[in-house]
Amino acid sequence: MREGSLEAPTRHPIDWRNPDFYDQEKLFDELERVYDICHGCRRCVSLCNAFPTLFDLVDNSETLEVDGVKKGDYWTVVDQCYLCDLCYMTKCPYVPPHQWNVDFPHLMLRAKAVKFREQGASFRDKLLSSTDALGKLASIPVVVQAVNAVNKAPATRKVMDSVLGIAAERQLPEYDSAKFRSTARPDHSFAVKDGKFTPGKVAIFSTCYVNYNEPGIGHDLIAILKHNAVPHKVVEKENCCGMPKLELGDLEAVNKLKEGNIPVLARLAREGYAIVTAVPSCTLMFKQELPLMFPDDADVKAVQEAMFDPFEYLVLRNKDGLLKTDFKRSLGKVSYHIPCHLRVQNMGQKTREFMELVPDTKVTVVERCSGHDGTWGVKSEFFKDSMKIGKPVFKAMAAPGPDYVSSDCAIAGRHILQGMGNPDTAKEHPLSLVRIAYGL
Repeated sequence: MREGSLEAPTRHPIDWRNPDFYDQEKLFDELERVYDICHGCRRCVSLCNAFPTLFDLVDNSETLEVDGVKKGDYWTVVDQCYLCDLCYMTKCPYVPPHQWNVDFPHLMLRAKAVKFREQGASFRDKLLSSTDALGKLASIPVVVQAVNAVNKAPATRKVMDSVLGIAAERQLPEYDSAKFRSTARPDHSFAVKDGKFTPGKVAIFSTCYVNYNEPGIGHDLIAILKHNAVPHKVVEKENCCGMPKLELGDLEAVNKLKEGNIPVLARLAREGYAIVTAVPSCTLMFKQELPLMFPDDADVKAVQEAMFDPFEYLVLRNKDGLLKTDFKRSLGKVSYHIPCHLRVQNMGQKTREFMELVPDTKVTVVERCSGHDGTWGVKSEFFKDSMKIGKPVFKAMAAPGPDYVSSDCAIAGRHILQGMGNPDTAKEHPLSLVRIAYGL
């Protein structure tokens, strides 16, 4: 027996089709076991609100132990978890293969799945997690102007807060009627040059956010691939990756979305394409969550192996000696936030590594949760918590007096700029910064 977790962490498959997975009594037994381990350790207290919530429940109980906490109060901890995965990947010494077998995020996922099966979800939560359907409606010409106006008007935002539970203070991203998928002009004419570390052609999975909210990010990616003579195409058919439904605990919806995406992506993977997506949560979904939900699915495995973060691909392309570094402009001082769902992919800081190739560019990395976390920070009951969690990030991002504020997670970037008080500093996605540096 050795103390602590001295081997590399391993992840067990998510046994979501087993009836015991949804047995509330068995769930509560496991919650009590893991909560007791967390209470005795408390190493994760600074990560998010889930752990302080748990420790306050324990410290205010009659026994000062987990056995003094009412079972019904276990759900308050679950509601505070937004599945960032940082406790598992960066803090917990008891993750498998340790004998205590603690996987806090996937236990929270199980609890959310049990809650969803027993209680369903509110209209707001269904709405916010239906990113593809919402985007298709909101981005219709004429409709898009009305939606964007409503999302900015203080009076209607107060109504949305009181009726829907969408925080009036939260600055929401605009929708764009010029959707990425309908306006993209990919170029597949270049010769395929496979490298040791990278396939020589790319299929772009656009994601709901890039398609409906910030199509410019997708166009920037295309411009970079064109400049580097990498043949590329946009995936011909796609659904939401499923991450919003996963965070809701609606695993059957995740399965349905997977059935739409995986056959198309698996074919591209087997044709030798690198599949690239510019939203870290989407990349993580295909790299980690779906393979753990469907461990015996060969198509899911093929997609997992072909999936790349854009900067992971570009840095490896440079390692292959196939990347152009003919940058025309310095980026000056960049305050760069690395999102949680990028950190937990365990590939290092590829975005920083790439931006530092640009001459006369100083990158300050902020490696801490911004607090927005998908749809969590949009909700009225969590908005203040999201701003509190993000406060150290806002301060650190502002400290260097940057020329640019940037994050691979576009909504985290918006959240950070709001937390900084919306200064004159330009907010640009890292892909947009690379396009600027190339002078494209």
